[in-house]
Amino acid sequence: MPPRGTLAEAKDFAQRHGGWIAARLGRLPKAAPFQHGAVIPLRGIAHRIVHRAGERGTVWTETRDSGERLLCVAGGLEYLDRRVHDFLKREARQDLQKASLRHADALGVKVRRISIRDQSSRWGSCTSAGSLSFSWRLILAPPFVLDYLAAHEVAHLVEMNHSPRFWKVVARICKHVERAKKWLDVEGNDLHRYGIQD
Repeated sequence: MPPRGTLAEAKDFAQRHGGWIAARLGRLPKAAPFQHGAVIPLRGIAHRIVHRAGERGTVWTETRDSGERLLCVAGGLEYLDRRVHDFLKREARQDLQKASLRHADALGVKVRRISIRDQSSRWGSCTSAGSLSFSWRLILAPPFVLDYLAAHEVAHLVEMNHSPRFWKVVARICKHVERAKKWLDVEGNDLHRYGIQD
């Protein structure tokens, strides 16, 4: 509901556009909680979550002889969701930090801080003070998508806008801009379904 709208206006809109609202809701991706047997992407590659209660450690990846990729989670089943979230956030931080610092070095700018969050409205952001913030969900996407978003935010350290000059800076440090933007347009919304409980 718009900030200045009334409840009566909202009800009227919902009644007049019920079919459209239902169609839009029907296109929302289904929740994919982190649980034993679930399949999630990691760097764009499907991994099956496997609970390994009797093993030591926290979370690690394995590849079966068949080629199936596994995301193995040790410990109590009640900790599986949290351990998968923590693992993905650590992996996201590692990959985004590496990509961001590489792009910053190429542009001769300095990144002051990198934060990893669960942002739902944007994939990343940049402050004029040099702090970058990214969604941890980028680790679910193929590496070229994560790399593009790191380049995009680092380019804001040169141009704090989306002008043609900004896009030239992005293109100078990232060779797959259009491919990544297209992937995000088609597949990006789907990343928000992972780790969400029904």
